[in-house]
Order: sequence, then C-alpha cells, then structure tokens
Amino acid sequence: MTNQSLSNRDHSVLWHPCTQMKDHESFPIIPIKKGQGVWLEDYDGNRYLDAISSWWVNLFGHANPCINAALKDQLDTLEHVIFAGFTHESAITLAEKLVEVTPKGLDRCFYADNGSAAVEVALKMSFHYWRNHGQTQKSRFITLENSYHGETLGALAVGNVALYKETYAPLLMDVITVPGPDCYHREPGESWADYSIRRFALMEQTLQEHAETVCAVIIEPLVQCAGSMRMYDPVYLKLLRAACDKYHVHLIADEVAVGFGRTGTLFACEQAAISPDFMCLSKGLTGGYLPLSAVLTTNQVYQAFYDDYQKLTAFLHSHSYTGNALACRAGLETLEIFQQHNVIANNKQLAMAMAKAAVRFKEHPHVAEVRQTGMILAIEMVKNKQTREPYPWQERRGLKVHQYALSKGVLLRPLGNVIYFMPPYIITEEELLVIAAVAWDGIQRAVKD
Repeated sequence: MTNQSLSNRDHSVLWHPCTQMKDHESFPIIPIKKGQGVWLEDYDGNRYLDAISSWWVNLFGHANPCINAALKDQLDTLEHVIFAGFTHESAITLAEKLVEVTPKGLDRCFYADNGSAAVEVALKMSFHYWRNHGQTQKSRFITLENSYHGETLGALAVGNVALYKETYAPLLMDVITVPGPDCYHREPGESWADYSIRRFALMEQTLQEHAETVCAVIIEPLVQCAGSMRMYDPVYLKLLRAACDKYHVHLIADEVAVGFGRTGTLFACEQAAISPDFMCLSKGLTGGYLPLSAVLTTNQVYQAFYDDYQKLTAFLHSHSYTGNALACRAGLETLEIFQQHNVIANNKQLAMAMAKAAVRFKEHPHVAEVRQTGMILAIEMVKNKQTREPYPWQERRGLKVHQYALSKGVLLRPLGNVIYFMPPYIITEEELLVIAAVAWDGIQRAVKD
C-alpha cells in the first residue's frame, strides 16, 4: 500500500468532514499508517508533527501506552452494554471523577456520544426543566456572535459562524444573538478585562429584556475556537454567572474544546471561579481515542425530572452507545494521567515556551495579532496590519500555510486566515520551535503576493 493507492481508494468511496472533496483532485488526502506521541506517519514514510491534536482531541499523544493498556484490559471484560436499566464500573467511576474535578455543584453526569450531542442534551434539559416547573413560556436561547457549538440542528442553531449555519438556516430554531466580548476588536490600549466588561453591558441589556422567555445562555468559556480562536477575559464569565442568577436563566458552559487543560486550568470556568448550570464536555475527555461526551449538571436540575412515571417528567434522550465501556475507560485513564503527572503545572511551562516561540510573529507586517490562552495560540494574518483589513476569504491564504506545513512535516490546519497551535501536552519545547519555524515560513509564502 502507498499513499497514492490508498488516496485513490478513499476518493472513490469516502466523503470527508468540512471538506470540499474536489480540492483533493489537486492535493490528495494523506493516509496515515500509524501514530506515536506527537507524530503521525503515512504509508510513504513521511512524518507529520500533529500541531493541532487531531482536531483538538489528542491530549497525551498517539498510541499512549497508559491509555492503550487500559483499553486492552477493558476489552477483556466488557466492550459495551445497553445503558438503560444497566450500568458498569467504568461509567460509574468516570462520572464520580468528573463530579469531583468539575466546578462545585455539578453533581450529575449524563453521557452522550460527541460534543454536538452534549450541546443538544444541555439545550433540551434546560428547556425541559422550565417546562417541568410550569414555565412553558421559556423556550428560547441566548448565544454570542461568532460562537460555535456543533453541527447537529440544535447545536447549529445556537452557533453563529455563518460558514456552517447559513445554508441550513431554514431548518433552525430562532435564537437571540448578542454581540460578544471578542477582544480582537478592543480599542488600542484597552485591556482584555476592560473590553470584556464593556461588552457585557449588551448581554445584561438582552437578559433584562428577554429573561421571561429565555431558558439559558450558552457560551464557550474564554476561547471561541471554531470562531477563529477569538478570546476574551474571565471577568465576562463572572458577570454572566451573576446576571443569569439575577434573571433566573440557566448558564450552559460549552467546554467541549476548551476543557481538560486547554486554557491553563482543567476547565476554563475555573478562571472566573464560577459554576455553570450545565457543562458540556467531549474532545479531550478520552484523550483522543474514542467518541464520548458528558453533560454535568446540578442536583436541582436532576430533581426537576425525578418523579413517578405517570407524571411524564423523565428526560427521554438516548444514544445507542451511551456510556460505552471502552470510551469510559479511556476517559478514566485520561483523568488518571492528569492526576499522576502534574499536567496543568507542566502545561504552564509549555505555554510560556509556545509564547516565546511565537513572539516574532507580532512584528510580522501581515500579522494583526498573536493571542494566547493557555495551550491555545493563534496568529491572525491580514492584508493590512494598520487597518486590519482581512485577506479575501476566496484567496485561501491559510490553505497555503497548511500545504506548505505538510510539505515540511507539520500538521497545521488554519481556520481561514488564522494559524493556530494547539498541540498535545507531551510536546517538547524543541518541537514547538519546529512548529513556529514552519508556520513563519508558511506565512511568508502565503502573503508574498
């Protein structure tokens, strides 16, 4: 087998996500034979440094020996069982540990299959909670501009990235969209905190006006990842938690992408010292091994559904692979690695090394901003640095960086004209320098005309 033979076979039968398949007539899909640590290897022997954690899921490297061993052990006992009326130790223990490590008050765990499904669960739970309390007028959700929460219809509805949403708009529920705290738009000299506080006034005004009909506000804490890695200050979360309490509206924290250490703390909400009413988790939950998500919520929410069957208050939402034993075991081992290896403290050192590696990008004539929150660093290319005029999206400058990086053995997958580093936590400082050097050269080539 070769790259070419497998790519040809792939192109004849497969349809890949977030991809214009016609592009691969010009640059074939790369078949990966194996992974080890931060490296992937194709069938022609080329290696690629996985600088984006394979879509932000891989925390501790490919073929991690600890997670491998845990899965092999689980395979010998139980692979899966129906999760209605049955349970198993891995699901119970993982739920116990998630309750232990998430913010205080999140005492119940509901499993689903992926991040979009977790968002769907949280939206439905919030709506159903108010319904069970007789507040049937509460049926709407507030979201932020430039937000992304997934691509199933409910999750897509509460997102605001036009690229994903516009085509399907006729299928989606109506939501209330509030201008966000994206600090890219702050005034010269204005701090992230001051800008975030100033922008919160728009959310306060919206809550004051619509609280009677709103179930919940949904938000990506600190980083709008699919929305070009835009970032804001934790003070916004603190103000939002207080306002949701004031106006009797739930707060849904979508930590699917930012959870499990990405922002510098185990969960982004910790940096504002808040607990949401619902926390959606996925991606890094299993260390990049298997699809699994979890919605953590409060006992108050749980009790609103707990009643005699005849009352018809139960939460009737299910997935065939809910609580999958293999996925839960991978999640358990992932949390064990956090506990045993002081990952958060180590990540602080890596984050500083990443910042140092990227410092020269700040002076690049076609870079408007270098921004960072923990283990996420973004570099925004623009046509004009002074005015921040963006390159036309049709020019696909980010794609040029992606293609160049692959030719040099680095997997970067920019979001439009935003190049970002989001590597596994086992990366070395030397490997971070490799990523930065390749990204620099890629940008030089992408903007030369």
